[in-house]
Amino acid sequence: MGFFTIKDCTVKDTPGKPAPVTGTTLDERIRNAKAQLDAHVRETMQWHFSPDTGAPFWLEKAKSFKFNPLKDVNTFEDIRKFGFFEDEWLRGGPVTRWIPKGLRDKPWYVFETGGTTGIPKSRVVSDDFKIDYEMFSDTIPEKFFPKNSNWLMLGPSGPRRLRLAIEHLSQYRGGICFCIDLDPRWVVKVIKKGWMEHLKAYQEHCIDQAMTILSAGHDIKCMFTTPKLLDALCQRLEKEGSSISKAGITGIFCGGTEMTSQWIRFTMEEYLGSDVYIAPTYGNTLMGLACSDMPKPEENYKIAYYAPQPRAVAEVVEFKDYDALAPVGGTGRVLLTTLTKEFFVPRFAERDEGEREAPCVKYPWHGVSGVRPFHEVAAATTVGVY
Repeated sequence: MGFFTIKDCTVKDTPGKPAPVTGTTLDERIRNAKAQLDAHVRETMQWHFSPDTGAPFWLEKAKSFKFNPLKDVNTFEDIRKFGFFEDEWLRGGPVTRWIPKGLRDKPWYVFETGGTTGIPKSRVVSDDFKIDYEMFSDTIPEKFFPKNSNWLMLGPSGPRRLRLAIEHLSQYRGGICFCIDLDPRWVVKVIKKGWMEHLKAYQEHCIDQAMTILSAGHDIKCMFTTPKLLDALCQRLEKEGSSISKAGITGIFCGGTEMTSQWIRFTMEEYLGSDVYIAPTYGNTLMGLACSDMPKPEENYKIAYYAPQPRAVAEVVEFKDYDALAPVGGTGRVLLTTLTKEFFVPRFAERDEGEREAPCVKYPWHGVSGVRPFHEVAAATTVGVY
């Protein structure tokens, strides 16, 4: 039997990526990034609120506004005029109310979030997830995430953005993605019922699938997973006399709200070593991906995330006044605005909090670090596989 390696089989760029920010100094890059964001805001308003191109939801909603988005929203600061987005608007149908008229002839996916009980929140997507993950692809080092390498998706399956997004990321980089079957809604139900024995058995079932894929000779070098599942996989490998590195994996893309500096330090020192790169991300169905460089010992393993501006903006605002930004280094709630042709979400208060980070050369806009569940809802939040 003959074997061959897939070469130069990467997927072409999806149209719609923003131009890279220019500038030779940090101050210049900050100014240019702000100008790009304001221009993108104006373009987004013209698209979503023009009768020929806008989504039915926003065209109807605009009738109740005391301002005209086409004329009165010209900078990112003007987004405040919309008030705050209510996530309950995303529950139920018809989901077609969110599809812009200018894109109605495209094929669409439905991605869901929540839904353990009641009607889940839904987002319709055509190309946004492809653009988001192609932009993320540009941030990870090829040394550890080699092109034409295969991926393991050790995360949720079903009607979720992640599965399809990781498959696209793998294909975009010239590889093939191997997935496990995981239902996060069942995990949350099991936790809420206190069935810890069932929870442990289900986690082992997921790790069994991953171990089978890794042992099947698929030459997997990259993977996506969550902190809890990475812990479980590392422990299983260690129990069997192996490790992430010995299994052939060199790059890990990891996402989840339980990714703390303490956890990342322990994981890097005890499980990964210097031969494996871990790329922490903060993301969800609404925003896409906020990227972070690999944490460093000299920075106390701080994980600072930067949203994919100008397509999305993550602000850190004061707990008592969401119109006031927290100072750099200060703590506040994460406020998200999404600005794409497919989807407009102004000022959505996330169920997360963190510290506001200063702009940097690579990401010349403010970021957020220390992301964790918002303290007012943390006790009532059930964290499943994430």
